[in-house]
Amino acid sequence: MESSFEHTFMPLTSTSNGEGLAYRPDIFCYPVQIVNVCFIGDPERKEDGWVLVDAGMPRSAARIIKAAEERFETAPEAIILTHGHFDHVGAIMELIEHWNVPVYAHKLELPYLTGEADYPPGDPTVNGGLVSEMSPFFPHDGIDLDDRVKPLPKDGSVPGLPGWKYIHTPGHTPGHISLFRGKDGTLIAGDAFVTVKQESLYKVMTQEQEINGPPKYFTTDWIQAEQSVKKLAALQPYLAITGHGEPMFGESLKANLKLLSDKFQEIAVPEHGRFVDGIVH
Repeated sequence: MESSFEHTFMPLTSTSNGEGLAYRPDIFCYPVQIVNVCFIGDPERKEDGWVLVDAGMPRSAARIIKAAEERFETAPEAIILTHGHFDHVGAIMELIEHWNVPVYAHKLELPYLTGEADYPPGDPTVNGGLVSEMSPFFPHDGIDLDDRVKPLPKDGSVPGLPGWKYIHTPGHTPGHISLFRGKDGTLIAGDAFVTVKQESLYKVMTQEQEINGPPKYFTTDWIQAEQSVKKLAALQPYLAITGHGEPMFGESLKANLKLLSDKFQEIAVPEHGRFVDGIVH
């Protein structure tokens, strides 16, 4: 296994860093600097096991392990990756070595997780704020998890999570996925959409809530990104935990997600950018 950024330190931190909160008995959102990871599993039903969704920022493994051990005292059944950007797989190497568990991702994301492909560098021309301007310096190399990463099942099921399904939500990356549990409308959206203006350093740090499309500086296909948001809006989720920003729920989520779906071009798509050519505004 190999990663070029697992020991990189990124000096970006929000006010919610390390302040984990359970939004349902079995849904625990744990902010790691500027990104959220999720623990799915009820600590009162340890026999059922639990699953980690995403792997946080580089050099965050110790914090994730400590929070997990305080909540469950056991290793997860699996790690599910919404996608492979550095802030979602930053601690994956250390977590695999510590827990010795399988990792799952969409088959279209595997080239970036098996050393075959790199993501494009961040695009500072999207005119979104200081984080966008810093984005070319963010790690964008793929990592090599070798045979430790496996493709998600073709039937939409999620290993270790009965009652959940994964939904292919490309645009931000080719193999981006979101997770959905229909019985209570719980959505883990990754970066298909976010609840903070991720391009603005001030808003990232303060976690001022506002619904947005995927982070502009790393999104490579805006047509697919819009289709993915419409797909998620059609589910009418009650609770959404996104990769960036505080969770949103209830009527506020329903109204904001519909607004984003209806006005995606206006709200989400940048006026300029490396991957905006051909988009009709």
